[in-house]
Amino acid sequence: MGLLTFSLNVTLDGCVDHEEGIADDETHAFFTRLMDESGAMLWGRVTYEMMEGYWPAVARGDEEAPPAMREWAVKLEAKPKYVVSSTRTDFPWTNSHHIAGDLCTNVQKLKDATPAGVLLGSGKLATELDRLDLIDAYKFLVHPRIAGHGPTLYESGLPGTRRLELISAKPLRSGAVAMHYRRESG
Repeated sequence: MGLLTFSLNVTLDGCVDHEEGIADDETHAFFTRLMDESGAMLWGRVTYEMMEGYWPAVARGDEEAPPAMREWAVKLEAKPKYVVSSTRTDFPWTNSHHIAGDLCTNVQKLKDATPAGVLLGSGKLATELDRLDLIDAYKFLVHPRIAGHGPTLYESGLPGTRRLELISAKPLRSGAVAMHYRRESG
């Protein structure tokens, strides 16, 4: 069984707006490495649609992008992508698959079928999956910014505090810090 790892950019005040992070080569290399280490990507519909609207064009070369971003786009094109949605069923982007029905059962099946692990990159979906105790690890890139607005991490709340064990903390040149935690057992 593979692990489900939640990974996202987040500011010091918890903002997860994708435009608030530092988008440099080192940031893209960080997320490319995470994607390389994972067997599949998992998103909610909103994140999928945001990604689908930009990255396929970068992968095809229709959109100008630096080499690190193009590398991410090409690898993302090939990676299996799973999308949780109750409102959309057609996901035409290469290697995209719909997850419908019972969220707990179907995400557990995805974890079981993906030994290399699943990389989760949607904040709202993460809240739901955390409520179901399905997230095993967290790899956040914490940016040295205070956004002063939302959306924020877990803004709709969890039923209880999640106790985490720090695995590693690595500062990047930009001042962002790559934080790796796993759920404490017990």
